[in-house]
Formats: sequence, C-alpha cells, structure tokens
Amino acid sequence: MRSDSTRRRFGREIAVRLVRLLIIATCVVLPSVLVQAQKATVDVDASAQGTPISPVLWGIFFEEINHAGDGGIYAELVRNRSFEDASIPQAWALIGGDVNKSRITIDTSRPLNTRNTRSLRWEIDEGASPVSVVNEGYWGIAIEKGKRYRLSLYCRRDERFRGNLTVSLQGTNGQVYAQHTLQNIGTQWKQFSAVLTSSATDPRARLVITADSPGTVWLDMVSLMPTDTFKGRANGLRKDLAQMLAELKPSFLRFPGGCFVEGDRMRNALRWRDTLGDIAERPSRWCVWDYTTTQGLGLHEYLQMCEDLGAEPLLVVNCGMACQYRNGDAVPPDALDEWIEDALAAIEYAIGSPASKWGALRAKNGHPKPFPLRFVEVGNENWGSAYEERYARFYDAIKARFPHIQIIANSPVRSRPMDILDEHYYSSPEWFISQASRYDRYNRRGPKIFVGEYAVTQGCGTGNLRAAIAEAAFMTGMERNGDIVVMAAYAPLFVNVNDRKWNPNLIGFDSSRCYGTPSYYVQKLFSVYRGTHVLPLKVDAPAVTVTETRGAVGLGTWATQAEYRDVKVTHNGQTLFASDFSQGAIGWRVVRGDWQVVDGSYRQNSPATDCRAVVGDTAWTDYTLTLRARKLGGAEGFLIMFRVRDDNNWYWWNLGGWGNSKHAVEKCVGGGKSIVSNEVPGSIETGRWYDIRIEVQGARIRCYLDDKLIHDFEDKPLPALYAVASRNHRTREVILKVVNVSNRAVETEIRLQGVRSVQSLGKVVTLTSDSLDDENSLQNPMRVAPVESRLSGVAPQFRYIFPRHSLTVIVLKER
Repeated sequence: MRSDSTRRRFGREIAVRLVRLLIIATCVVLPSVLVQAQKATVDVDASAQGTPISPVLWGIFFEEINHAGDGGIYAELVRNRSFEDASIPQAWALIGGDVNKSRITIDTSRPLNTRNTRSLRWEIDEGASPVSVVNEGYWGIAIEKGKRYRLSLYCRRDERFRGNLTVSLQGTNGQVYAQHTLQNIGTQWKQFSAVLTSSATDPRARLVITADSPGTVWLDMVSLMPTDTFKGRANGLRKDLAQMLAELKPSFLRFPGGCFVEGDRMRNALRWRDTLGDIAERPSRWCVWDYTTTQGLGLHEYLQMCEDLGAEPLLVVNCGMACQYRNGDAVPPDALDEWIEDALAAIEYAIGSPASKWGALRAKNGHPKPFPLRFVEVGNENWGSAYEERYARFYDAIKARFPHIQIIANSPVRSRPMDILDEHYYSSPEWFISQASRYDRYNRRGPKIFVGEYAVTQGCGTGNLRAAIAEAAFMTGMERNGDIVVMAAYAPLFVNVNDRKWNPNLIGFDSSRCYGTPSYYVQKLFSVYRGTHVLPLKVDAPAVTVTETRGAVGLGTWATQAEYRDVKVTHNGQTLFASDFSQGAIGWRVVRGDWQVVDGSYRQNSPATDCRAVVGDTAWTDYTLTLRARKLGGAEGFLIMFRVRDDNNWYWWNLGGWGNSKHAVEKCVGGGKSIVSNEVPGSIETGRWYDIRIEVQGARIRCYLDDKLIHDFEDKPLPALYAVASRNHRTREVILKVVNVSNRAVETEIRLQGVRSVQSLGKVVTLTSDSLDDENSLQNPMRVAPVESRLSGVAPQFRYIFPRHSLTVIVLKER
C-alpha cells in the first residue's frame, strides 16, 4: 500500500543507494583515489575442512512488548475487543446523534462466558438515535481498497430495543468504506459474522457500530481481522510484519518471552492453557509491560508461526518464579509440581501423537502432525539457589518424558547438566566491539551457548548505524565460534512506534507501515549469507582507539553500603595523594551517594546504585593505588576507580559485582561501560576488611585483593576490522563478512590460501551510511540499507577497500 509520493520517495532512495554503490565500486577499481585509506590484510585458510557452524545459529526472539503482538503482528484490528482491559470501556467512545442521551459502561451481569466476564452495556435513550460506538483500534485501523475484513461480534438486547445495528468502516471524517447491518438481535447472546470489503485505503479508519432504536444493547468479543493474513491463516498474522521476519530466514523462534512469561508476580504469570481454543474463551491477561493482552496469539499460533517461517520452535516455560528483576515472588517448592506438569503438557501439545491427551487437542485445533519441538528453556533470567532447585526438578521431569529435548538454562547451574546456557547482553557499542573475541577463548568442554538476547542499548538512538556496526563486530565472533555459540537472537524484535516500552528494537511499525533498523539488516545479512563450516582466518588491521592511561582515582558502591580508609596513590616511590580521613574528606568530590567521614573511614551509606566519589589529578599516570575496604551491607561489593578523566570516562575494579558473584575491571567511555579484563568468580563478605591494590603502567593493569593477583591484563587498542570466513559446502561458496568499525576506509589485501581458483566475478553486499547516527524510520525506511554489487577481478589474492563504519559481505565461488 504505497501512494505516489511514497513511490517517488523510494525512487529517490534507490538513486541514493546507487550512488553509494558506485562509490563502493570505485573503491575497488581505483583504490588510489582514497590515498588516506588505512591498510590491512585478511588471510583465509580455505584449504581447511573448517569447523561446523551450528545450523540453527541465527534466529529470532519474540516477546509481547511494545505491542509486538496485540497491536502488532497479531492481525486483530479492534482494541479491547472483549472489554476486559479495564473497568471503563477503554478504546471505545460514543459519537453522533445526541451522545448526552446515550451511555456506555462495563457490565458483568450475564457474561458471554465465565472466562471473560465483562461486556459493553450500551444504553440509548429516546431521541438519541442514530448514535454510534466507535473503536479506533491500535492508533488507527489500517484498511486497503478492495481488501476483505472478517467481522465477528456477540450481541444481545433488552425488550425495549427493537431495531438493528449497522457495523461500518469509516474515516475520521465520517466517510463510509464498508458496512453491514445486523438484524434479528435477540435477548440472548448471539454471534454475528460478516465480511466487509473496503472501498478505500485509510491507515486511520475506525470501526463504527450504529444503533437505530432506543433501548439497551450488550456487545462482546467484537473482532475485525483481515482475510489476507500471512499464509492465509485464520486468527493469523499481519502480513507485512510476518514477511519482515520471513526475510530474516530465522532458523529458530524463541517465544513467548522474556519477562512476559514470568509476570511481575506469579498471579500474572503466563498460563499457556489459557491461550488455546476459541478466542472468545481465552481470558485476557495483564502483562509485565503494562498493558492487557488478548492472548489471541497463543501456543498454537506461535507453533504455527514457527512452521510458516521455517523456524524451529524454542519454548520458554515458567519455572515457578516471577521476574526477579522486579522482586517477583515464587511458587513454594511443594506447589511446583503444577508448573512442571504445565510444562510437560505444553511439550506434549507440540510433539505428542494425536492419540495423546494434548496431541489430540492439537489435532482438534487443526494440526494433526506434531510440531518439531527440540528446545525448551526453563525460566527466563532467573538465578540463585531457588532457580537451581527448580531447574533440577524441571530437568528431571522433562528428560524422563522427552529425553530428546535440549534443555536451556538461563544462568549457570550445578544441580543438573546444562545442554545449553542462555546469556543476555545489553551494553555499549564499545563493549560489543571489545567482546568480538569473547568466545575465541571459551572452554570447549563447557555447555553450548545460546546468546538469547543482545543489543547495543547505549548511544544507539532509536536504532542507528553505530549500534548495528558494533553488533556486527560481535556477531563475527559468534559465527567464528559457531561450534560453541549454537543459537543467537537480537532483542527485542518489534516496537509499535506509538508505545515504545523498550529501546532500541529490530523492527518499527504503525498501523500500516513498517521498517527495519540498521540492526535488522545486520541480522539479515548474517542469516541469509550462511556457511556450513567456519574457515581459519587471520586479520592484521590498524588500531582505531588509543588506550587512555591518564586519570584520577575514586571510590564507589552499587546497591551496597561500604567504608574505605588509608587511600594512597604513588608514582615511582613518590606519594601523589594520601588520605586517612583524619582531616575529613578534603579534595574529594561526590558524584552520587551519601558519603560521610566516620571514625577515620569514608563511608557510603546510600542503598542506591552507581554511588561515586573521586579525587586527584586527571594528569596522573603510571601509578599504584592502595586502600582498605569493608562492606557494611547491601547486594554487592566495592567499586575502585582509576584513570578517571571525567564523570563519563573512567575505569573501575568491580569487586563482588553482578549480584556479588564475580570480579572484573570495567571501562566507561562516553557513559557506556564494558568489561575489559577477565571475569573471576568471587564475592565480598560483609564486615571484613580487605586490602586492595591496583597498579597501572601504560596499557597494563594489575589488580590485587589481599595481596593475591586477581587480574593482570593489557587494555589494548581495538583493531579497525573484525571478520569471519566460512564455506558453504553445498554451494561451494566462500563467504567473507568484514566489519570496519573505524572512521576511515581500510584498504585490505585478501589472501585465500589453499584455493587453486575462484570465479573472477563475485558478489559484494555493503551496509553503511554517511553518519553513525543515521537511522531508518517510517518516513525514510531505507536510509540505511544494504547495497548489492558485483565484484570483478577476483583471484586467490586481491584487494578491497572496506568503507568506514560498514559491514561488508563478499561471496566468492570456487571453481
């Protein structure tokens, strides 16, 4: 559905992309014109068989957040269709006639069924007609000329009402696009159905129900669905949004959450049995993202979505724990069996034979053949001893009934094996770039890894090129270690731009339009251009960052109370600063927190997070910081700051961080933190004094706790290029993905070792833009999008110039 102006806009976008293509092509043919390009080499060992890459590496994660489902991919057009959202008729209003002589209220008498007990009571006084109730859907009902929409509603009347109801699709100016009259309305609940064919296109149409008689009418389960859904499914998916997912070619779909599965309290936790069967019988549910859901998108619909997308289902089950980040409650151990049986029944619904109890219900619902469920995740973002116990019980029960199921843990556990461990990462661009080699050093004897949620969430706008390029660098590391990282999915997937609960997201949309962020195209390029085996690769590229070795020092806490004493900074035997706090906190600057000098200690009393106090000269370099520290209470340990240049650029040694579970050094650049050291398991005891020493010498950093060396590392500059090479043994293609994170083009010598000959013509797909801040939008959906071109002159050794801030995919065919 594109207007003439939209077509012109797309024409301009195509022209701009062609110009970019020509620029890229020029970089290949005439590299001398870019005299300032940096130089690098990429060596690919194509003689090797290569390590197999997980066939389900790149997938998607769907959670009901940002109206991703209701008001999003679930094709229902009416908002608050069963009037369960609130005690007032939200999303419904009176228009026309004399509205002062008409009233709409929520009624719980004589409900349609026992699962949805509210209906709309509509009282119409003498002289009010014609009066109407109107629903504008989710920020507009989008209709298209010539398209058909399936109407269904339940209705009853009192003895006074003797007329008809006319249901129409209208513009905000009252123009009627389609209508149908409901006759023979009785005093008992009755379902009415019709198909409305629109005479016009309007992204902000309304559903209008008009009464022509005084009396009282009750309405319930008012539904309007397009007949043209994805794959033509009844109760199906919005076609354009589902197509965006299909074009990602996902190998799996994790559903239905996320925190959505947990609820803020167990009373709001997802019960999948409530999501099956007649949509009129499905109870609405308030979700953790602060809106009511219809549950029209239920277990069967999710499984059908997986099948229609060609993606394997990954089912997340509630482990009897509400969201721990929201201080949620948990089911007592003696009541956990109900939740275990719930999980077993859900699995049986998916894969049980039609002769089984739940397999028979699946067959009755239209799918006799089992769905191919292999992956089940126990809980979401749960941890601690309570999770350990629950994981063990779920693991034993699932393996006993369904031994082929791969069980995913969402935090490290020891109570039972972890087939796969789910890790979630939301951080800065610097963190993702620095962690591109994270899995290169991973213990191959440990559990397989599922990076179930990840995204750049700092400096990302609402989804810009900066975030996409950093994620791409990280993804090269995941693919390069595709034997360990077996699955990965960006999060969140969707956002209705009218109700952004989380930022950023992969796909934005309103009632009629959608667009992919630059991150969407990164995901698409990695997924579409897949190899079967990763090839050994070596990159020699210039550095893009210079490690800052100057800065002051500081102290901090995170949701913890602590005290510090005997702070001293020395350089080559010379004391730069010393404080025993006998004269107070002279020279200290409080950034945040409640800092007081008490009995010769500098004490932080606030329970808040990110409490800091700093001291010293930002020109200090190559020094040793010593102090003593004691935890007084709270959730974590100590934060010892060094190389502090300002409030947004510093390092700190995080002792007992991450829920008092480990130690690591973090670096903050521009307000975004990333871990730069090794991560060491450890905790900080309350009431015990610790001796702390940090030595900084150039790029080298050494950290001691009670004279024991904990970290010894160099914070080296980051390289400009990140890459992964693979071979698709089925197509005999070598696929090279290269990310240039620098602000300069990089002229690169590419050497394919062990290849006798390649076809001279290859393919290049490039994702870049003029600025790291560039974003896509509903108005400009292709501002940052891939450009495909041909690559000529390919040989086992050739040169290519990778544009600045870019992801480039090069596909070569072996002879």
